[in-house]
Amino acid sequence: MASETIRVGIIGAGRNTKSRHIPGLQAIEGVEIIGVCNRSQASSQRVADEFNIPKIYDNWQNAIGDNETNAIVIGTWPYLHCRATVAALMANKHVMCEARMAMNAREAHIMRMMARQKSKLAAQIVPSPMTLRVDNTIKRLIAEGYIGDVLAVEVRAGGLFLDSDAPLQWRQNYDLSGMNIMSMGIWYEALMRWVGEATRVLAMGKTFIKMRPDENGTMRAVRIPEHVDVVGELACGAQLHMQISAVTGHAGAPEVFVFGSQGTLRFSGNRLYGGEKADENMKEIEIPTDEEGGWRVEEEFVNAIRGDEEITHTDFDTGVKYMEFTEAVSRSMASGAAITLPLHVPNG
Repeated sequence: MASETIRVGIIGAGRNTKSRHIPGLQAIEGVEIIGVCNRSQASSQRVADEFNIPKIYDNWQNAIGDNETNAIVIGTWPYLHCRATVAALMANKHVMCEARMAMNAREAHIMRMMARQKSKLAAQIVPSPMTLRVDNTIKRLIAEGYIGDVLAVEVRAGGLFLDSDAPLQWRQNYDLSGMNIMSMGIWYEALMRWVGEATRVLAMGKTFIKMRPDENGTMRAVRIPEHVDVVGELACGAQLHMQISAVTGHAGAPEVFVFGSQGTLRFSGNRLYGGEKADENMKEIEIPTDEEGGWRVEEEFVNAIRGDEEITHTDFDTGVKYMEFTEAVSRSMASGAAITLPLHVPNG
């Protein structure tokens, strides 16, 4: 595969696919996008015309069944991620699947099981992007003892007022998003890079607007919370608190604190701040050039296909962990009980 042309079929051409994946792949030598399938023939044709893609598909199965393709990019909402990923891997095609990985933990386990069976194929989940610039520096500082022992982690993401009149969008539609809640899973994925995974979670969530009109004007029940608080215990010994919200107007930009016995790190606005116990205030920490990360998803996917590197952002093992966390939050909200991780997932 190192010298063979990578021929890609696209399933789902939403904002991220059009702004990132298609141009990113087309910029790499030896990569061709063969065809695209979007929600309708008309929208498929618009994307094909915009990016000079030679063909469109009537349905996602035809994209996978096309003998010209050897790699598939799945840019749909989560409802199709498991089915399309499994089908593509069974057809011996490399897969890049959009975040969020799946509808629930069971689907994520099925996807990982198939990827393990097809271990010679590249299998990638599009990573949480917010902290890519600073991840390496945060990991180094924690490893060097800059903040001492990690004691508590605080995540707050929101800053919006409740929009009571907006129609139902896919992130609020359980049939399309499953157990995924706003940006919760992708923030948790970023945290795992720094401090590892949770071992127990307790959550409360609330939906304030109980019904919203869908794209056809039909009123639909909203089952996904618009505000959630999660308290968790981390394997590293720290306590976690996450507040993810669509109702916290004027709260400011999302931010994350990592509190330690000897210092504190704060991430906000793509910048990193820190202060040790003896410091009067936190100051911005410059990110060394050799540590600064960034978006290289398409490059990593192609390199993995060619055998030049392994998928790290994000592999299916990591995706399973954040989907288990996501489901644990949903289970806790429903039961009122703390949920232990990793989950027991029947038939996983």
